[in-house]
Amino acid sequence: MKIGIIGTGNMGRILVEALIDGKAISPSSIMITNRTKSKAMVLKDKYRELRVGANPREVAAESDLVFICVKPLDVFQVLDEIKPHLSPEKCLISITSPISTSQIEKKVSCSAVRVIPSITNRALSGVSLITYGENCSDHWKRKVEKLITKIGVPFHIDEKITRPASDIVSCGPAFFSYLLQSFIQAAVKETEIDEDAATIMASEMIVGLGELLKQGHYTLSSLQEKVCVKGGITGEGIKVLDNELGDVFEHLFQATQAKFKEDLDKVEVQFSNY
Repeated sequence: MKIGIIGTGNMGRILVEALIDGKAISPSSIMITNRTKSKAMVLKDKYRELRVGANPREVAAESDLVFICVKPLDVFQVLDEIKPHLSPEKCLISITSPISTSQIEKKVSCSAVRVIPSITNRALSGVSLITYGENCSDHWKRKVEKLITKIGVPFHIDEKITRPASDIVSCGPAFFSYLLQSFIQAAVKETEIDEDAATIMASEMIVGLGELLKQGHYTLSSLQEKVCVKGGITGEGIKVLDNELGDVFEHLFQATQAKFKEDLDKVEVQFSNY
């Protein structure tokens, strides 16, 4: 199987690196392209057998499976450009949340899938969200499933939960790294610990927490119960979090939903007249 990746910005690059490092496919079976060619050449320097296409048309023509990893409002134009090279036996994957598989299927005759990756996939971990198009063949469902399993956990979602699922899986690492940084900075400000030591401790703590959950030793709630001794220090800290966090996460989801609605409206304008 030959894979094409159009767009090697942050997520496009992560996909290339994860697919190769996860041994999902060899570098020689991947062709990439990017509007700024220097970004593609950085990957070419890292993986010598990787092929760089001159433009999206060449990548689509040379590939069985094509990933589109560009900004939401650029997808429509890319689809127009590569459509003649997407024969029915091929498969197209979009990684952008505001564009549905049904919209993609209006433009192309091949199998269509949406895969929303996470930066955690770079460590061959975390979840990748999958939505198959109504006309996606069983052949490509099996192929995509096998491919994504190499870089993380495939998780199938319905269109109606696309945004909250993306907030958790794709945006979540940024949200929680922000919280962890704030946690570290507060420790440095309020105590005598230095930032380097606090960063090492906090980073290893979060990795260990992930392992506890992954290995099934505790659930989120049971873990809190184990650490919070009645009348102890941890419980005092939990009280502060309980009192001061308030509706912060509700507000977070409200803000992301509002921005998502803006993006949906802009995309709909592009696809509505097609």
